[in-house]
Amino acid sequence: MRPKNLDEFVGQEHIVGKGKLLRNAIESGQIPSIIFWGPPGSGKTTLARIIANMTKANFVHLSAASDSVADIKKAVEHAQQDRRLGTSTIVFVDEIHRFNKAQQDRLLPFVENGTITFIGATTENPSFEVNSALLSRSRVFVLNLLEPTEIERIIRQALKDKVRGLGNLKISISDQTIAYISNMASGDARVALNAIELAVSTVKPSVKGLIKLDNDIISEALQRTHLLYDKGGEEHYNIISALHKSMRGGDADAALYWLGRMLEAGEDPLYVARRLIRFASEDIGLANSLALPQAVAVYQACHMIGMPECGVNLAQAVVYMAKSKKSNELYEAYMEVQRDIKELPNEPVPLHIRNAPTKLMKNLGYGKGYKYTPKFENPEDAKQDYLPDKLKKKKYLRE
Repeated sequence: MRPKNLDEFVGQEHIVGKGKLLRNAIESGQIPSIIFWGPPGSGKTTLARIIANMTKANFVHLSAASDSVADIKKAVEHAQQDRRLGTSTIVFVDEIHRFNKAQQDRLLPFVENGTITFIGATTENPSFEVNSALLSRSRVFVLNLLEPTEIERIIRQALKDKVRGLGNLKISISDQTIAYISNMASGDARVALNAIELAVSTVKPSVKGLIKLDNDIISEALQRTHLLYDKGGEEHYNIISALHKSMRGGDADAALYWLGRMLEAGEDPLYVARRLIRFASEDIGLANSLALPQAVAVYQACHMIGMPECGVNLAQAVVYMAKSKKSNELYEAYMEVQRDIKELPNEPVPLHIRNAPTKLMKNLGYGKGYKYTPKFENPEDAKQDYLPDKLKKKKYLRE
């Protein structure tokens, strides 16, 4: 069901709609090197193939997950031969973020001299995952999750198409079930189509050859594949950020939701527990001294019983953190300490608070004038400087 042209392509109107830059470039045949950044199933590979079809270019598909520098070299050699014959070549690198710097650099000279037109696809932020030299020579287009209405269009096309789809089968499926798939696919057309294909292949047809699909069958086909979450990718950091900020803002309901998104997608509960330990001191700190032992306790609980049982322990801690009073005084104070140490890294300890275990040290003035505070009834009389000379009177904490 992969679209062959822009008329069949569904979604991403912001980049391929009428009059948009990318569509104009495709229709004019003036294609720059491109990086498509977007979630799975949003159309990155499809767009690359459409560009090759519409520009009559050779299409070389490389996967950064499995191909090597040797494969890049081979693709470039073929492109050089085809170029002499007047044919252009598009080298499409799927999961470009998986290529290391050396592999990405290997493409540079051939992108610059026009031997190839480079198109990369990535689910990761190219600012972090693509080296600056290649990034500067490419135009980045951001693809969005497909809307449920767009997924629905794709599903209906697949059900009708007799050549590439399921149009030759007798399938009974309600509008409500199609809407259910469209919403559960989380913007990923591939998830929706795979779920329907799996359901159709596993449901036993009636005596009249009718295959009936309902929500329960589709739900079983989807299982957990509809949860968009990559433990090593950007969505991982987006969701942990959402959890952190929801707790910081005191929204316990939102915090519970983001916690659930992580755990139901298979996140390591100990990772979440470690973040809660950090949160307890960074965002709550001195406002509630019980937050840190609460976070440490939930870490121990997760370590002892694991998932799914420890999910409720994490939920308890997340709600506790969200509802607790907040103070970042301790965090800001320590940040200021770090800045001072960076600027004044080796300030000497004042002589009067140095230990003097030897006679030589005593002769050098170590410990001289130190006031042993328990001996003073009046705390004012025991006052003395404890900071280095250049930091005297420095206050890191509010009174």
